[in-house]
Amino acid sequence: MAERTKYILDEADMPTRWYNVVPDLPEPPPPPLHPGTREPVGPDDLAPLFPQALIAQEVSTERYIDIPEEVLDVYRLWRPSPLFRARRLEKALGTPARIYYKYEGVSPVGSHKPNTAVPQAFYNAAEGVTRLTTETGAGQWGSALAFASATFGLECEVWQVRASYDQKPYRKLMMETFGAKVHPSPSELTESGRAILAADPDSTGSLGIAISEAVEQAAQAENTRYALGSVLNHVLLHQTIIGEEALKQFELAGDTPDVIVGCTGGGSNFGGLAFPFLREKLAGRMDPVIRAVEPAACPTLTRGKYAYDFGDTAGLTPLLKMHTLGHDFIPDPIHAGGLRYHGMSPLISHIYELGLIDAIAIGQEDCFAAGVRFARTEGIIPAPEPTHALAACIQEALRCKETGEEKVILTALCGHAHLDLPAYGAYLAGDISDHALPDEALEKSLAGLP
Repeated sequence: MAERTKYILDEADMPTRWYNVVPDLPEPPPPPLHPGTREPVGPDDLAPLFPQALIAQEVSTERYIDIPEEVLDVYRLWRPSPLFRARRLEKALGTPARIYYKYEGVSPVGSHKPNTAVPQAFYNAAEGVTRLTTETGAGQWGSALAFASATFGLECEVWQVRASYDQKPYRKLMMETFGAKVHPSPSELTESGRAILAADPDSTGSLGIAISEAVEQAAQAENTRYALGSVLNHVLLHQTIIGEEALKQFELAGDTPDVIVGCTGGGSNFGGLAFPFLREKLAGRMDPVIRAVEPAACPTLTRGKYAYDFGDTAGLTPLLKMHTLGHDFIPDPIHAGGLRYHGMSPLISHIYELGLIDAIAIGQEDCFAAGVRFARTEGIIPAPEPTHALAACIQEALRCKETGEEKVILTALCGHAHLDLPAYGAYLAGDISDHALPDEALEKSLAGLP
């Protein structure tokens, strides 16, 4: 009998609850603070940006939150997503390790982002909101929210980081096909955008700037709310369907992961995979090493400061206790646009501070080499973001080759690169270079912490 390469759950076995890791942590994460008073924010402070249902999830201390049937109905378009055993990659590496990847590229927009875009659109529509604003880097989040907004009859307006807007024109076309309006950020449409352009007319933008523009627009219109694709607790909550499915699929495989690896920008893909396994670890049912992998050009966990900082450049958002490079930080325009964010999820930052996960940073040349290797063995061209996790998986598998250990390695392949092929073109042409973050640039951006 042929060895099994994929583990697929029936629709009836799809999880019907999201998992909230907060109640299971040894101590609660620090609260967000009001930017004016520096006191913990209350629901009223967040009401101009988010519907009440999402605010309740943001501060929830419930371990599980039921997924609404209307959301499950949309999830069924692509969920449960498959878990693959990367047998061909294992063979190419000559490793005794067993490598698994949870593949989120089967969603309508080719990434994990609809896992939270769909419930965010649903809860907004249920409370009478008619328009959503957001930012996007590589365009995966903007595409997901455009899809979700179309599903629930909402208008959608997206500010896309200028570097990615120029690099990835097909993402813009995907968003527009779903009905969204897309603007390059910084733009002339907002006060914060105009201020940035006045100081630097050639600004390549950042997620922090794009967030400022989207938040400013949402706060000024009665029927409009803001939607965020990563970082906040409710976003990571929605993504835990990835890890909950993976746990069931590992039961089918008769295996248990020793090492869990995820790429981290804001943290939603990593948290979505890792948190259900962290629950099992904290309960003593398994003991995996859980590893976050970030770009060397934007190393929030490995080189950032754990401090209160704004989530955006203009200082319009609450202050979040997180690993940050400083809200003024403008990362180099590396091709992993979804990882170019100055801050890390406060929840993941807290868990890192508790010593429950570790973190490494990898340059984009090694990441693209891993992506090409994966494509030529497994047949999927990974988005630039998960190539960071794949590079770390390959490193771990090659260590197992040296030691003879038969470790089980799990990663989330959070999206495909069908709309990111110019990045691979640049790599194959030898035009990709690593961007090391100089100490002086980091010190300068951290000097602006509030």
